[in-house]
Amino acid sequence: MLTVDDFANIRQARRDGLTIRQLADQFGHSTKTILKVLTEPEPRPYTLAQPRTAPIFGPFRQLIDAILHDDLTAPPKQRHTAAQLFRRLRDEFGYTGGYDQVRRYLQAQRRDRRETFIPLDHRPGYRAEADFGHIHVDFPDGRAAVPILLVTWSYSNCPFAIALPTERTEAILHGLVEAFAFFGCVPNELWWDNPTTVAIHIARGRERTLHPRYLALASHYRFAPKFCMPAKATEKPKVEHRVYDLQRRWATPVPRVADRDALNAHLVRCCVAERQFTSGEHTESVGVRFERDRACALPSPAARFDACIIRTVQVDKYQTVRFDHNAYSVPRRWAFRPVTVKGYVDHVAVVAEGQVVARHGRSYARGQRVLDPLHYLVTLERKPAALDHAPVYRDWQLPEAFGQLRRSLERQLGVRTGTRHFIRVLQLLARHPLDRVARAIANCAGLNDASAITAEVERLAAVSDRPAAAGLSDTAGPLAAVTVPLPELSRFDLLLSTTLKGANADDTTDRPAAAGESEAVETPHHAGGVREARP
Repeated sequence: MLTVDDFANIRQARRDGLTIRQLADQFGHSTKTILKVLTEPEPRPYTLAQPRTAPIFGPFRQLIDAILHDDLTAPPKQRHTAAQLFRRLRDEFGYTGGYDQVRRYLQAQRRDRRETFIPLDHRPGYRAEADFGHIHVDFPDGRAAVPILLVTWSYSNCPFAIALPTERTEAILHGLVEAFAFFGCVPNELWWDNPTTVAIHIARGRERTLHPRYLALASHYRFAPKFCMPAKATEKPKVEHRVYDLQRRWATPVPRVADRDALNAHLVRCCVAERQFTSGEHTESVGVRFERDRACALPSPAARFDACIIRTVQVDKYQTVRFDHNAYSVPRRWAFRPVTVKGYVDHVAVVAEGQVVARHGRSYARGQRVLDPLHYLVTLERKPAALDHAPVYRDWQLPEAFGQLRRSLERQLGVRTGTRHFIRVLQLLARHPLDRVARAIANCAGLNDASAITAEVERLAAVSDRPAAAGLSDTAGPLAAVTVPLPELSRFDLLLSTTLKGANADDTTDRPAAAGESEAVETPHHAGGVREARP
């Protein structure tokens, strides 16, 4: 095959006056070839008129085509590679040819089936894409995998990322609410893959049956929920590339943080920093283009969406409701009644008659009982033995003053009576804060009586409420040092007796008794006196 250098040498010799015959003799080519060199501008590349096929490969074409046709319905990661196809032909069907023939044939077949695309350019403020990425993070208790929700605008490529405990529906709702608050606006369309926590059923084409709470979120923020075709992640390339940024840039090296809140603060800083850079072939920064997104997007509603999933359940005999394979306690009043359970990303709220009657931290384990000791104080009065046998009270971490009080009550009043007095003190925690009850116990040291502690708690509550009503703090002015001693009945009786005697003296001096009128003298009750008539 002649090269460009051969063409140059032949043409230079022709320019020097050699004839066609002389050129053919000098360069070793036929006169026909010399004429082509002189008439054509450059060498033509060598091409086959039709592909060469080894004779031994021909009979296996139909078999290979059948295998490739079956691969069209197989999972993408379980389709034949060229090496696997060659092994099957060799081991199962007696193919004795080479591997390269199989590889070239398979490459040609797949090249014809490869997908092509049309360049897209989205309008400002119209579309955003959402997806989950996963990174490893070093927490104080070790390294853990964390799911990260990413939301990216298709026009500006402006991102938002938030770490969540799971990829469940309530986590997605929480993440999207935070994303819209971060952006300060809402896209007209939000595109997802097809997670079952959002699209619970995939119908023909792009028709989906949405999770009711996700549908409520879309209605609240007025965006159109959109979904890619199955296994077509290329329909949301912006967020797919942001997953790469998350893993290779924002989480490299592996972040070391105290908790998930610190990780989210780091991710927000990364997202804000991205606004300074340009994306793709654009000359404007992400931040400049995002301002156009914001100007054309939907405004955020005034009210924040309640990012939770809702269940209506019945309270059982243990005063608990079942939610997500765990049990959460409620007060005794709501036993055996239907209530509404709201599952948030970090806590669970129980609602009855339009008000929250119980609130617990969310547990992501299975078979756990999340109980509040205050919810069982009413039942504890009828079942005092549960104080030592129920884990909800046995494991209750109270200040040491409570333990000392119980031991003192049981030592002076007996185990049974002392336990009941101690339960009455615990019941104060249903209406008063822990520090107030502990302070009342300290003030009543030596008075082993639940009634005295109750009176002291009520007094402390009245003292703390009085400055608040006057617009003063608990420690402002000399009133903070004023204390009222506990009442003593003996002093009260003495005061009553003295007052009555003084009143009788005044009556006899200032006003004479009328005819038939008698005076009453009251003797102290503790002396056994009664009310007597005196002429």
